[in-house]
Amino acid sequence: MPHSNDLGLRSFIEVAPNSDFPIQNLPYGVFSARDGTAPRVGVAIGDYVLDLWELGQDGRLGVSQLDVFAAPMLNPFMALGPKVWSRTRARISELLRHDNPELRDNAASRDRALVPMANVTLHLPLAVSGYTDFYSSREHATNVGVMFRGKDNALQPNWLHMPIGYNGRASTVVVSGTKVRRPRGQLKPPSAELPSFAPCKRLDFELEMGVVVGQPSPIGEMLTEKQAEEMIFGFVILNDWSARDIQQWEYVPLGPFQAKAFATSISPWIVTREALEPFRVHGPVQDPTPLPYLQQAQPNNYDLQLDVGLRAPSIRQAANICRTNFKYMYWSSVQQLMHHASSGCAMNVGDLLGSGTISGPDKHQRGSLLEISWNGTEPIELSGGVKRTFLEDGDSLVMRGWCQGDGYRVGFGEVEGTIVAAE
Repeated sequence: MPHSNDLGLRSFIEVAPNSDFPIQNLPYGVFSARDGTAPRVGVAIGDYVLDLWELGQDGRLGVSQLDVFAAPMLNPFMALGPKVWSRTRARISELLRHDNPELRDNAASRDRALVPMANVTLHLPLAVSGYTDFYSSREHATNVGVMFRGKDNALQPNWLHMPIGYNGRASTVVVSGTKVRRPRGQLKPPSAELPSFAPCKRLDFELEMGVVVGQPSPIGEMLTEKQAEEMIFGFVILNDWSARDIQQWEYVPLGPFQAKAFATSISPWIVTREALEPFRVHGPVQDPTPLPYLQQAQPNNYDLQLDVGLRAPSIRQAANICRTNFKYMYWSSVQQLMHHASSGCAMNVGDLLGSGTISGPDKHQRGSLLEISWNGTEPIELSGGVKRTFLEDGDSLVMRGWCQGDGYRVGFGEVEGTIVAAE
């Protein structure tokens, strides 16, 4: 069976060259349809969702536990393991090929299984078991360090030796399109003697990728590079909304808490690790060499383009405020997972790992408003004379990501969130 990333591979469904969802992608998500279809698992192909439960009714998929596709989350399917993931994806690809009449020429099966994207609602694609956010872009960590500690002390002594992270809140991970209420919290600007409790005034985004863990690891055991890689089901775009003024007061001595707990948005489609295979690249040279348990024998970064658009309420079109690439990350997703388990921490099906803010070496590649506006000292100008240092009520933020192939792109769709006022 040809690999689903073959350059000549195309679907019998017409897919535009700039579509995020060609046959080379086949990302998984959870959808419901206007006809009353309850939330269940589907795959994106062009402008359609392929209903895997319907497709499997006559045994076409070869998955014996077909009820995994009737679930309102991907966790049961992910629990079946990497061999089933790969086999199922290959079979879906085979059924969608332009030269395979099996589904193409079966009008009844085709009409039941293919649902126009315009007629569906997309849901959170997984039940998030646990959420951990990392801090793995050297450029981002350096920018923030320069702002608050000065150029000579930008990186903390441990940063080049291990992926730094903190445990976030799985309960407030939401799907794209969910409105984000401005958080309230304790605020204490340097000029104030005592803190007050009020809505956040310095609300920010963080452009990240999310790793979806599809296999568990036992408590008390470490992971090899190969084991960690095979546990990764796929990736989503992730917006780690951040309340900078709440964070500034609370983070000493234990780090982020309420400043990050109010919402984390992810894109609805999980792009599989297999779909991203052609876009693997080596990350930055790591100096000093990591300790043996963190060393990598293969490239574990991805040439994945990302951009961020900001739309103010008075502006019809979003303005691009960031364009960067996932390949710049100093610590790879595999290293993050190896480090996470290294203490003996058990990983679960449905765990979500945020990459940390993705910034690049150039100014237009900064992945947060904290960096873009340099902590509020350099406002950005949108159209119509609108300026921003941090997010205001009514602002909408859109993140997109894709890997560019030869005549096709493997994309993630988008993750969007609009800020609403605090109650």
